[in-house]
Parts: sequence; C-alpha cells; structure tokens
Amino acid sequence: IVVRPGDIGEDVARTLQRAGVTMSFTAFYDLLLADESIVLFPGTYLLQEQMSARSALDVLRDPANRVTASVTIPEGTTILDALGLLALGTDIPVEEFEAAAVDPTVYGISAEAPSLEGYLFPATYEFEPGLTAAQVIQVLVDEMFARLDARGVAPEDRHRILTMAGLVQREAGPNTDDFGKIAQVFYNRLEGGWRLESDATVAYGTGNFSTVWTTDAERADASNPYNTYANDGLPIGPIGLPGEVAIDAAISPTEGPWFFFVPINLQTGETVFSETVDQHEAAVAMLRQWCRASEENAAYCE
Repeated sequence: IVVRPGDIGEDVARTLQRAGVTMSFTAFYDLLLADESIVLFPGTYLLQEQMSARSALDVLRDPANRVTASVTIPEGTTILDALGLLALGTDIPVEEFEAAAVDPTVYGISAEAPSLEGYLFPATYEFEPGLTAAQVIQVLVDEMFARLDARGVAPEDRHRILTMAGLVQREAGPNTDDFGKIAQVFYNRLEGGWRLESDATVAYGTGNFSTVWTTDAERADASNPYNTYANDGLPIGPIGLPGEVAIDAAISPTEGPWFFFVPINLQTGETVFSETVDQHEAAVAMLRQWCRASEENAAYCE
C-alpha cells in the first residue's frame, strides 16, 4: 500500500481496509485516535492481507519497512551504463530508459546538450515503486541542477561547467587533489589558444568508453565532434557523469602554470604536471619506463 504525503489517519485506515489488510476501517483508526503521538511516514509498504490493525500499524510506523529500489551510479559512468544500472535497480526495462532519454530538453536541459550525458548526478538513490523511467531520470537531473545551483552556477553556464567536469572526471586518477590541477591545465590551454588534445574525448567520440588510448587516425579525424586534437575548444558535451570533486574543480581550478600532465604510474594514478614540452616529454619517458618495468604494469598500458 502507498501512504502519500498529506494522507491523514482516515486516509490510511481506508486504504488498508480497501486493500484487504485490515478487516475494518475503525479497528485501525481507533488505534490512531488513542495515541496522538503516532506518526506515519509516506512511502510504499508491503503488508499481508488480513493482518490485525496493531500489526499493520507496527509495520507502517517503522520507516525501515518502506519498499524502495536502491540504485548506485558511480562517478565517471557514461550515460548508457547509467541507464542500464537504473534499469537493473528499478526493474524498469532499459528500453524505456533509452526512449525517455532521447530528448534531454524535456528535463530542463539546454538544447545545446547533445544528450543526457553529464547531466545525471552520480550517487545512491532510493526510488519508490511505480515511477516511470522519465520520472527516475528527472530525479537525477534535478539533483545535478541542485548541486550546480548550490555552487552558484548560472543555468546558462551549466553545459560548459559539466563539459569541463566530465573531462576532468575521466582524465583524473584516484588522487582527488589532482582534479583541480587537471582542470587548470585545460583552462590554461583554452586561454592560451591551444587545443585541449585529450585522448579521453577522442575515445569517447569513437564510442570506446573503456579506454583513453587512441590511434593516430582517430586523433586526426576532425569529423569526431569530441576530438579535441583536431577541433578547437571544449568537446560538444560531457564525456561522462562528473561527481562533486570534478564539478568543484571545473568551477574553481587549482591555480598554476601547467600546460601538461601525464600519469607516471597507472596503478596508483601518480601524475606529473609540467609547464614546458621538455618537462612533459621527460614525464612521458617515465611512464614508458613504468610500462616496461613488468608484465603487470604493461597490462595497464595496453
């Protein structure tokens, strides 16, 4: 049964009777009248038919008995994987999520966004049964907008911030202290008139979401709108769902003179930030040396 926000005792007593949980309206309602301190929490509850009024009340008084679907969306997840996770967690067919995701503008997203990518906030959610795919998606979009609003991001700046945040989320390793530095590298390149040259954006545009390694041909393909080697500026949209750390980095990057970064240990994520080409090439040599150091290391470099 569903206890809706705003339901009073009479409403709940009537719902229980109609559902066959209690035999009479008065048996349950009299219990409520006898104790004004009783609070019933809105939500969906699973009860047996033909319960005693007292047993039904015990179930409804405990919010832990609410029936919900729990879904966790990790940071950096792509939209396609996120829709799959939502489908698994809610038992709503993934096809319904895919259909609901076709037009981002119905969720209040700017028409400049090519898809829902980047606009679902990655977190753990509890969903009430009976929601549609579109209603579930709206919850995640609203959460993202609320996080951006709380940080003072104007609606007209949402797409730019989320595009940078998605890039930072994908390029960064496990060290959250690096997120702000990586954002600064990309901002420095934009301000200096450089191309971003992010392999992660190129790979995303090719449909390869599991790697950031790219080929010469892929990096030369200007028809890929996510190719920041061949095209100026930011890619046309986010390349994943950024979390709070990446969003904060995109809004307030760590000030510094860096134009390059490269991880020199792909297992730990240790990253070197450089100002010059020579410094960067020395760091790249350290990465290559690390890749050759063992078969275990080499597996990370494929």
